[in-house]
Amino acid sequence: MSSGECVKVWDVGVRLFHWSLVALFALAYASGELEGSVHAAAGYAVLALLAFRVVWGVVGSRHARFADFVYGPAATWRYAKSLLSGAPQNYAGHNPLGGWMILALLLSLAGVCWTGLEAYGTQGHGPLAAASAALVAPALANGDESRDRHARKSRKAKGDEFWEDVHEALSHLALLLVFLHITGALAASALHRENLVKAMITGYKRPGGPQP
Repeated sequence: MSSGECVKVWDVGVRLFHWSLVALFALAYASGELEGSVHAAAGYAVLALLAFRVVWGVVGSRHARFADFVYGPAATWRYAKSLLSGAPQNYAGHNPLGGWMILALLLSLAGVCWTGLEAYGTQGHGPLAAASAALVAPALANGDESRDRHARKSRKAKGDEFWEDVHEALSHLALLLVFLHITGALAASALHRENLVKAMITGYKRPGGPQP
């Protein structure tokens, strides 16, 4: 597939976002059980990438915008039926199923980052640390300092455990969606007879047949 036979689809912002997110999510997931700041730093970087993608989904190039690849139920169902028929409809950017997968990934990763901040806050770190400390403060001053400290520690431990459990569950969900995304990209590459992984590197795709 030569560049002369292809059209530019993915701008540099989309491509840098995609591969940076791949690397940072892998780092964050792999460092989740380790002590130190690597996991937190990777999480902050992922959060910054998500913020960029939301903005770029509004002001970016044509195929980077949400309006270009977020389709309604009817269009999504038509595309799904065309896949089952063996003659899938062609889309220059993300197809309808791919578009919904992108949204699911962004939302799941946003949930991972939010719960990560909550869990980090219960440990006295990050922007939510002050709010977490306020929540575990005793409601009434009873003059018993020892009992007061014990109550704070108990409530802090419960909050820490809760947010860590939710954070871990959402991380596993995000990883599952990543595998589904990879499987879908490989399947679409075979059905459409084009290398979608290469397209996300170079930015170019074959025009293909008429779009719906």
